[in-house]
Amino acid sequence: MNRALTTALAATALVVSAGSATASASDAPPPTTHGPCQYTQTPDEPAARPVPLPPDPRHTPSHGTVGMAVPTSQGPLPLRLDRAKAPCTVQSFLHLARHRFYDRTVCHRLTAYPTLKVLQCGDPTGTGEGGPGYRYKDELPVDLPPAPSDPTGVRRLYGRGLLAMANAGPNTNGSQFFVVYGDSALRPNYTVFGTVGAAGLKTLDKVAAGGIEPTAQDPAPVDGTPVLRTELLSVRPSCRS
Repeated sequence: MNRALTTALAATALVVSAGSATASASDAPPPTTHGPCQYTQTPDEPAARPVPLPPDPRHTPSHGTVGMAVPTSQGPLPLRLDRAKAPCTVQSFLHLARHRFYDRTVCHRLTAYPTLKVLQCGDPTGTGEGGPGYRYKDELPVDLPPAPSDPTGVRRLYGRGLLAMANAGPNTNGSQFFVVYGDSALRPNYTVFGTVGAAGLKTLDKVAAGGIEPTAQDPAPVDGTPVLRTELLSVRPSCRS
């Protein structure tokens, strides 16, 4: 699957577009876990790094938070995962972290639109096309306030400091996620599963201030590769509550 982030409608939508898929060698349904999360292998979109399907117990943990220590090449990016908001997403993120899927991966995309300010990470290939070789269901937010910049009321405020999943459409979550460094207006189609700590916001501000690499086609882009290369050195649980 092409996991590249694409932006439309003057940066009021955030969508990870799907590329063309090759035909499966078998018509048999792909392996799927039997718990409530139903993690499903994607044979046509193999894992960027080998990783099994996450555990999917009948009663997936849905209480408490998990702190994550995420040192990066630009400074710390501490995260706090919220099981109550998105238990299956947190379960998957912890699983990938334990298998070191995120270690030494580069955050490949920075956006600086007036209504979309995010840094996207989670692809070991660094191209925006890599994933874990499986997908799982959405756990969409229901409590986000309307975006003040959208008079229609359709878009919601993904506020500064939120941690959310990128996707390629309904129920296509994988490994790529984005952190919001400035209030953004988006349709509520992206699972929110945690927040960024204060030290992480400072790191994000540093990366955002560094800007986006210019190209021959666009000398002053607002969407693309960060000038300041931001590598996740490791992603590990730090505490539980």
